[in-house]
Amino acid sequence: MSKKPRLWTRSFLNVCASNFFVFLVFYLLFVTMPIYAIESIGVEEGEAGLIITVFLLAAILIRPFTGQWIETIGRRPIVVLALGIFLLSSALYLLFDSFVPILVIRFIQGIGFGMGTTVLGALAADVVPDSRKGEGLGYFAMSMNLAMVIGPFIGLTLSQTMGYIFMFIVCLLFAGIAFIGGLTIRAPKNELSQQRSLVPSLHNLLEKPVIPIALTGALMALAYSGVLSFVSVYANNLGMSGAASYFFVVYAVVLLISRPFTGKWFDQYGENVIVLPSIVIFGIGMLVLSFAHSSWILLLSGGLIGLGWGTLVPSFQTIALKKVPERAGAATATFFTIFDIGMGVGSYVVGAIATGIGFSSLYFNSSFIIFGAIILYIMVHGRKVKSNTKPTIEYSS
Repeated sequence: MSKKPRLWTRSFLNVCASNFFVFLVFYLLFVTMPIYAIESIGVEEGEAGLIITVFLLAAILIRPFTGQWIETIGRRPIVVLALGIFLLSSALYLLFDSFVPILVIRFIQGIGFGMGTTVLGALAADVVPDSRKGEGLGYFAMSMNLAMVIGPFIGLTLSQTMGYIFMFIVCLLFAGIAFIGGLTIRAPKNELSQQRSLVPSLHNLLEKPVIPIALTGALMALAYSGVLSFVSVYANNLGMSGAASYFFVVYAVVLLISRPFTGKWFDQYGENVIVLPSIVIFGIGMLVLSFAHSSWILLLSGGLIGLGWGTLVPSFQTIALKKVPERAGAATATFFTIFDIGMGVGSYVVGAIATGIGFSSLYFNSSFIIFGAIILYIMVHGRKVKSNTKPTIEYSS
């Protein structure tokens, strides 16, 4: 029985830790900055939305350039620069308290976030053994999922009990930990691209083989954005505000329980064995959410969505990396550029739609978008993959 290559190396732990703390700051500020802008700066609700839009816009714009820089300059300089920008911008919140400077800070931090998450994704692909790619990237993605649960809780608790200044100090601490973690990553040396231009040409702006699977992910991200942005509002409207706080806790618990199995099965039996059932489970979870009339049904939907969506994101990222394994940075940049567009557009569009048809109808109709993505996935990737009937590697106990 062959021995499986080691996954939990020091570098892999550092990559996951850095990614966790970057996303912890992201989700902490995601839920608190609009409130901060309204309560402390005195802007209108519409203007407060720019706090999120400017950040995501910066991240989307910088990703293709980051992919080029990773391949021409190298991983280590970019991870130090990216997390340095993220750390510096976190400190600037303590120095300014008016709207325009805060928007500038958000844009700068969005640049650090977009660069940092792109290069950390490439580094994760570097330090994970090829035979355990699906499993390893699944655990890496779980660091983001955990941050999604913990970040909003910490942000809302600190802003309500300790005030915004203390909250910004905590964000600075988290950003500092992410920076230190990035400095300690030791990845294999990669051969740099012979093309020394730091600005990608229009032809090389995106990795074309990655675009189809990225579009599939973006389509489902559009549907999922309605959950991320409005499930608490939906629960409040149903009189289940208490259960809403546990929605993402159930999401994370199910994800934690399933991750050791789904990642290994992805590597052993092929993409379709994991992706297709996950899409179905995600769609069913959205249907259940649309019919939620009690707390336990709401939490059941959280578990189903956590299992389905939480498995799909690392699976799609792994597929993207397999398309161009020699350009992991560019592949990661392409995938998340398109993926973030789906999430960003969805966050705006679903809010407008929900105003007209209600959240229950929104989630019900979103489930059909998800089920329809099965056809898209099969067309762009699934039909080209033959699932293994036997494991590709034997695992020792």
